[in-house]
Amino acid sequence: MSHTTSPRWGIWGTGAIAHEMARSLLRRGAPPLAVAGRTPEHVAAFQAEFSIPRHYPSLEALLADPDVDILYVATPHSVHAPAILQALEAGKHVLCEKSITLNSEQLSACAALARQKGLMLGEAMTLYHMPLLQHLKARVAGGELGQVRLIQVNFGSLKPYSPANRFFDPALAGGALLDIGVYALALARFFLPEQPGEVLSQVDFAPTGVDRQASILLRGGGAMASVTLTLQVKQPKRALIACEKGYIEIPDYPRADRATVVDGSSGGTEHLTMGESALALDYEARAMEEAVAQGGDMFLPLTTDVMDLMTSLRTSWGLRYPNE
Repeated sequence: MSHTTSPRWGIWGTGAIAHEMARSLLRRGAPPLAVAGRTPEHVAAFQAEFSIPRHYPSLEALLADPDVDILYVATPHSVHAPAILQALEAGKHVLCEKSITLNSEQLSACAALARQKGLMLGEAMTLYHMPLLQHLKARVAGGELGQVRLIQVNFGSLKPYSPANRFFDPALAGGALLDIGVYALALARFFLPEQPGEVLSQVDFAPTGVDRQASILLRGGGAMASVTLTLQVKQPKRALIACEKGYIEIPDYPRADRATVVDGSSGGTEHLTMGESALALDYEARAMEEAVAQGGDMFLPLTTDVMDLMTSLRTSWGLRYPNE
C-alpha cells in the first residue's frame, strides 16, 4: 500500500452499486478517496453526495493517483476485463463487480497479471462473505449433515423487454446468466464438494439473442445441483442444500442473514439469524482490505470455477458477445 496501513479506495463507475459501495465505505469509516466515470456531471454529483476528496475524468487519471490502493470496478461487465488489466498494470488491487469478466480466457489473463504483480484480485460476490453462509459452509464441510447430495437454486427477476435495456443488450453482455446466474452458480459451487464435471442446460433467448431464461443441471463429487434463472418473472432467490442427514433452506441467499436447518430424522428445525443483509457490502469490502493487508485469495478459485461453468454454458448455447 502507498502510505498507510488502511487501504484507500478509488471507485470506477457511478451507478447504483457504486453508490451502495460508497455508502458502505463511509459507514465503515474508510471513505472513498477518489471517483472516476465516463459522464462528468455524474462524477461531480457522486463526489458531492459522498464528499469524496478527488474526482477524475477518466480511469487512466484515477489510476495515476499514487494514493489509491484498491480500485472498485462498478461498470457494466462488458468492460470489466480492460479496466481490471489497466488497474493491475498500474499497481492497484482490484475488487470488481460480478460478473468479473465475460469469459474464462479474460479471467485467466487478469488472474495471471495479478499473480505476476503480487496484487489482490477479487469478484464482488456478496454471498461468499456473508457470516451466515460462511457458518453454514463450515458446518456442511465438517460433516454435521453428512454429504451434500442435492442443491436447488432459483433466481428470477422481471425485466421489461427492450433492445435498449442493458439486460437484453448484447453489446453490454446482457442476459440472465452473467447478471443473475452468477449468483446462483456461485451459491451452488460454494456448497458443492467439487467443480461439477457434467453440465446440461436448456435456454430461451430474447429477440436480441441473449439468454432470458435457463435451466441448468450440474453433477460432480456425488452431488447434483439444479439452477433456474429467468428475467421474465419475479421469482424468490431461494436455495436448498440437501444432505444425507438433513437440509438447509436459505431465503434471499445473495445477502442471506436467515436460514433454517432441518434434521432429516427427527424433523427438528433450527432457525438461524447471523449478520445483516444490509451490511453485505461492508463484509465484502472488509474481506478485500484484509486480503490486501494479510494475503488471501478473495475466493478467486471459486470465481474461476463459476466463470468456467458460465463460459461452457454460453459456448454450448452459441452465445458470444460482440466484444469478446
